[in-house]
Amino acid sequence: MKVCSVSYLNSIPFVYGLENSGIKVDLSLEIPSVCGQKLLNNEVDIALLPIAVIPNLDYADVVSPYCISSDGAVQTVCLFSEVPLEQIDSILLDYHSRTSNALVQLLSKHFWKIQPKFKTSDVDFESNIKGNTAGVIIGDRAYNYIDNFPYVYDLSEEWKKFSGLPFVFACWVSNKILDSSFKKAFSSALQFGISNLDLALSEKSDAFDTQIDKMKYLTEVINYDLTDEKRKSIQMFLDLIS
Repeated sequence: MKVCSVSYLNSIPFVYGLENSGIKVDLSLEIPSVCGQKLLNNEVDIALLPIAVIPNLDYADVVSPYCISSDGAVQTVCLFSEVPLEQIDSILLDYHSRTSNALVQLLSKHFWKIQPKFKTSDVDFESNIKGNTAGVIIGDRAYNYIDNFPYVYDLSEEWKKFSGLPFVFACWVSNKILDSSFKKAFSSALQFGISNLDLALSEKSDAFDTQIDKMKYLTEVINYDLTDEKRKSIQMFLDLIS
């Protein structure tokens, strides 16, 4: 079974579990936008899928009760700006992302009540965040910009203010019907990684060059259980971007 996970710090427990629980999968790691594209292109069978991609699939089965989510500030998905919201003319969208880009557009329209121009980006776009041009930066690298800008809007925190709900960035989705026994084994592998977070971090954290307190981030900021409340949040998000 071909599986694609996200190549960020927050997926360490999942990757560790899939590599060490005994389940047989062909695992690849990509930035979120590529992870989603691989599932769309049928290059993989299961992906840690950015939730904004779900409507683009002909068939989408959420195969596990685990996800990447946060209840309030997430610290690694932010809108950075030199000016306050009402003075922003344009927003650069992070090429790593689909869900966070959709989220900033949703918040602009429904919560912040602003109408900036949204622009695609490429490598090293961060240097163009200046003046009245703001930018979304996601992932571990976003944390490095927290002190670089006078205005930082944590998109998960803003979603919580807007909806009262936690935000789900990605969940495990298959583009085909899978055997129930495999889905059970797959979820058990993910649970194995979550339950052995200290071992996962000791083995893999050196690969991530970030100032984040990694254990605190993965235990106090990131939530992994896909609860009913989070499923409600996913549906609300998808309804608003449709």
